[in-house]
Amino acid sequence: MRSPVRDLARNDGEESTDRTPLLPGAPRAEAAPVCCSARYNLAILAFFGFFIVYALRVNLSVALVDMVDSNTTLEDNRTSKACPEHSAPIKVHHNQTGKKYQWDAETQGWILGSFFYGYIITQIPGGYVASKIGGKMLLGFGILGTAVLTLFTPIAADLGVGPLIVLRALEGLGEGVTFPAMHAMWSSWAPPLERSKLLSISYAGAQLGTVISLPLSGIICYYMNWTYVFYFFGTIGIFWFLLWIWLVSDTPQKHKRISHYEKEYILSSLRNQNGLLSSLPYLGSWLCMILSGQAADNLRAKWNFSTLCVRRIFSLIGMIGPAVFLVAAGFIGCDYSLAVAFLTISTTLGGFCSSGFSINHLDIAPSYAGILLGITNTFATIPGMVGPVIAKSLTPDMKSHSSPRLEGSGVISAHCNLCLPGSNDSPASASQVARTTGTCHHTRLIFVFLVQMGFHHVGQAGLELLTSNDPPA
Repeated sequence: MRSPVRDLARNDGEESTDRTPLLPGAPRAEAAPVCCSARYNLAILAFFGFFIVYALRVNLSVALVDMVDSNTTLEDNRTSKACPEHSAPIKVHHNQTGKKYQWDAETQGWILGSFFYGYIITQIPGGYVASKIGGKMLLGFGILGTAVLTLFTPIAADLGVGPLIVLRALEGLGEGVTFPAMHAMWSSWAPPLERSKLLSISYAGAQLGTVISLPLSGIICYYMNWTYVFYFFGTIGIFWFLLWIWLVSDTPQKHKRISHYEKEYILSSLRNQNGLLSSLPYLGSWLCMILSGQAADNLRAKWNFSTLCVRRIFSLIGMIGPAVFLVAAGFIGCDYSLAVAFLTISTTLGGFCSSGFSINHLDIAPSYAGILLGITNTFATIPGMVGPVIAKSLTPDMKSHSSPRLEGSGVISAHCNLCLPGSNDSPASASQVARTTGTCHHTRLIFVFLVQMGFHHVGQAGLELLTSNDPPA
């Protein structure tokens, strides 16, 4: 069998030379086949894992619509008539057997934000533990724990707001280790010239999880009741855990079904390394992440672009592009179609970051990638904790269910409510949400700048807050 590495070292002196393809003039490993390979099987399983991670994270934002008694709605927001309606809501009967709770908008904000209070705690410890014991068990049990806790959400809600907030915080603890653990695993599995592709595939599951879980949760609420949202996604998480434990290994050396050729290819490559409308923006981001990963690796492998250059280009596009369209979305008045288009383009362009700074931890220090990701993600989590509360304080005139619709990303709720038949007996038209366009100028600017500082969890918290509100009557 031909050696997987061209010009292998022939003496001990040569073996000490750094052979990483990231360095100029270094020999490159001959890639092992992609089809049925262990490394791409890992990427696909990770894809579904992060699909579940985000499905478990955002399902409450949809179920909360059916959990809250609509009679607690107070007076409508006095600025809600900024834009005229262009369609009338249609009353549609749906299942209403789920228990209702008397939670006002502020309480809902605390419930939604509580997830991040646990999430922030395990970022750095998760990276450290993954570097010591490997990421397989840590990531697996992190998702399993979140899935099991999700099954108990209806019970916690019955016990009161406090227990539900504690439960969501514990779910955050479980999910907080997932990204650092996955980064730690890729430090042992991803050949340098395939990092962008492999990581983009695995992390793109997060965006698709949001794309699918938002409308699917609405459908479940519509035909059954909100409790089944948690039962369904919790059960899926447990099933994924069984596949993960059975099929995945921490390193190529421990994998029982990997071919000898692929194992040698990976090891030789790393030998001297250190170490529907509601979902449209996320669908665009998911597609962009997949395509940008392919493009980034092609630029490095075929066009000889330096790793530094590629990371800078993709980070630049992924930061400046969304900023431009987010700001523009806040100044378009009542043009609903343009608002949707701008927001979708903004979120899509953000996908370029997956092949930019998001992978840089592995480029700089592969052996410590999990810890580094934990540190950076810790700071990125802070706005997700305080976002719902800040949004409430910045929009004091928005009451109860018709409360915090965040300017600049507020048009997202038009997407969400259109596809959520469980929302207050009727799907909302785009106008019902877009009417807030032109108000809360200060909220728009604050969120634009926070998002572009890298705090993507603000956008996530904002989306959850938007989807958790009934459309105006």
